[in-house]
Amino acid sequence: MSDEVVYRSEIRVERIKGPYRRVYMPVEEEPIYFSTHSEIAEYYKHEPGVHPTHSTTLDYLVAAAAG
Repeated sequence: MSDEVVYRSEIRVERIKGPYRRVYMPVEEEPIYFSTHSEIAEYYKHEPGVHPTHSTTLDYLVAAAAG
């Protein structure tokens, strides 16, 4: 392995409110939104309808590991 950095991901995350986040990722023309849903929202005691429902960062990690 080389010590040379071959890729550095440029990600920007903006917290909108609570679990609701806007994320800017390479190649994507539009931002991606993260929030909570179902059992995850329930676990964190997020009231239904307060924040928009979106996939969580955990969902993206699982998809990346599976991909």
